[in-house]
Amino acid sequence: MDVVTALTHRNSTRAFVDRAVTDEQVRTILDAARWAPSGVNIQPWQVAVVRGTTKQKLADALIAARATGAANPDYQYYPAQWFDPFKERRKQCGLSLYQALEIRREDTEKQKEAWNNNYRFFGAPVGLLLFLDRRLGQGAWIDMGMFMQSIMLAAQEQGLATCPQASLGEYPDVVRKLLGMDENLALLGGVALGYADPDAAVNRYRTEREPVDAFTRWYE
Repeated sequence: MDVVTALTHRNSTRAFVDRAVTDEQVRTILDAARWAPSGVNIQPWQVAVVRGTTKQKLADALIAARATGAANPDYQYYPAQWFDPFKERRKQCGLSLYQALEIRREDTEKQKEAWNNNYRFFGAPVGLLLFLDRRLGQGAWIDMGMFMQSIMLAAQEQGLATCPQASLGEYPDVVRKLLGMDENLALLGGVALGYADPDAAVNRYRTEREPVDAFTRWYE
């Protein structure tokens, strides 16, 4: 698969089939992603691979945390106050997702269950949690974004589907405690990894992208 095809065919998969992903497959993906660029080659990424019992315990702990308290992420992903055009894009993304899931605005229980599926990695057999040392500068977070994209493209090459998930970083203390991670490691989020369910309607919806000329200025 060429890079352009991988980029344009990658999507956030939110329903997976019950099919195992081997350690060898995960290692192959990470072995490719480790070549992502980083400033002065600091390679800030740390990865926790969760599956089986540990993944289930993590999902239960995160769902319980959401039910009892407010999120306390290690960083602010979204703005405190939304504004256009980003506000409108966010709105359309949410509407399209809920339409695919056949969830109405007033159906709060289904909305709650849909959100909790984030913590279950949407049923994917493997979850990757991404950490970096919080003492590093903001440039390291750019490095982490390139590393995450590299994971997703390498997975695409393997015929695997992914979903990048900032939601997995909402309760970092819960995750660090369960996995025995150092307090200096900030939790960026995670990636669900597995085989997409082709029959799930939620996997057939797509978000739109702005054309090149909408975000590009040319100078001579």
